[in-house]
Order: sequence, then C-alpha cells, then structure tokens
Amino acid sequence: MIRTEWLTPHMVRVVAGGSGFVDFVNNPYTDRYVKLLFLTPGVEYPNPMDVAEVRSSMPREHWPVTRTYTVRYVDTSAGEIAIDFVVHGDEGLAAPWAATAQPGDDICFFGPSGAYAPSQDADWHLLAGDEAALPAIASALEAMPSGHRVRVLIEVADATEEQPLITAGDAAITWLHRDGAPPGDVSRLIDAVKAEPWLPGRANVFVHGESRLVKGLRSYFLDERGVDPEFLSLSGYWRTGLIEDEFQAWKKTDSARETASGRR
Repeated sequence: MIRTEWLTPHMVRVVAGGSGFVDFVNNPYTDRYVKLLFLTPGVEYPNPMDVAEVRSSMPREHWPVTRTYTVRYVDTSAGEIAIDFVVHGDEGLAAPWAATAQPGDDICFFGPSGAYAPSQDADWHLLAGDEAALPAIASALEAMPSGHRVRVLIEVADATEEQPLITAGDAAITWLHRDGAPPGDVSRLIDAVKAEPWLPGRANVFVHGESRLVKGLRSYFLDERGVDPEFLSLSGYWRTGLIEDEFQAWKKTDSARETASGRR
C-alpha cells in the first residue's frame, strides 16, 4: 500500500502499488471490482498467495476473509490502483482496516471482474446509487462519451459527503441527502429515480447499491420503461444488517427463488 487519502469525512481512498502491480490485468469495465483478502494474523500463508491451495491444505478458520470493492481507478503509468472505502466507525472489517492503513501495509486481492461500461450506442445514460456505488458512478462518468446526455442521482449521508465528479458528458448530477436517516432506507432514491424525466431514445441504465434499491426499480425499468436488458446494469452491493458472507448467501438464495418464480 502506497498511501491513503480522505476524500470526505466518511470515505477514504487506499492507493496500492509496488512490485505486485505487474501482475495486475486491467479490464475495460467502469464497475470493475476486486476481492480483497484479509488474512489471519500470525498464520503463514503461501507466497505468492494461492487461495485454492489455502482452502485445500489449511483449516477453514485460516482461510482468508474476502470483501468485494470497486476499483476507483487504475493508473498504469504510475503503477497504482485506487479503492475507495465508506467508513462508519469501527463497523465491518475492510473499512476499519482502510481507515488505519499505513504506507507499506500489504494488500492482497484477486480480480478484477466487471460487467458494465457506458455504451457508445445509447442515446442517454441514467446512473443512480448510494455511497457504495459512488466509485463506479464516478468512474463511469469519466469514461462517458463526449456530449452524451447523462442523468445522475447519488444518495449520501449529507452535503459533506459530496465529491467533485468529472465527465465529458452532458451531465445533470443530483445529490440526495439522508440527513440523519439510516443507510439502507432506499425509498428516497427510488422515488427520485422514478420522478426523473425520462428522455427520448435508448437509455443505458446503471443502478447499483443496497439490494432493496435494485429490487425496487427492476420492474420499473423493464416493464414500465421498456429498457433493453442489454442496456440495463442492476446490482445489489450490500443489504442492511448483513455482512458480505451473509449477503452473498442471501443473494444466491434470492436469485434462485426469483428464477424459479419466473421473475428474472
């Protein structure tokens, strides 16, 4: 790890680099993400890390704990990868680590994966999400085709959590503030998305964040607005009250339930 940068009172950027950067294989997606690996202190692991070997040869309590985070940017000339973390005190595993990380600390991950980048073939773009989706939204805005119409809605805690966003697109950006409401109350953002004037032409839609946000807007985009599924990126990053391991298990169960009911 090279350095950390506090972007807002509750978002910190960790910039990683060093000799390990040569093994990083970038991809063209603006929602690219990595799986961070948190190791058990005092346990000797393979070097280089081999997760398959660890899981086959070591007890389960020594397996790395994984957390998924969006890559905010990759600077190939500097050999740097930036990842932004939302920090709420000592809650969680990855965010408290990021808040106290020091230059020289090791950071281990695998990836990146991803699936979305702004389409050149769209007539306009709609991006919406909460703090967890902000790095991907910011990355998408930077990659937006010049002059393309973009409508952006981002929910954050309050005005201090807003960040400057750069784009060559013709963007209208709306910040929504919870102002004391708990994270995960998605009704404000759902209402704002549905109230946003729908522009003519083919829409390229990106909505990521709390899982209820995605579920609350899926039928709106597909059934009411007729968005082409190929131009629709919906992804739940988290769910209130669940850590990532629990969320991933819930997500698999929910996906299977929706598939069985014919809703997907």
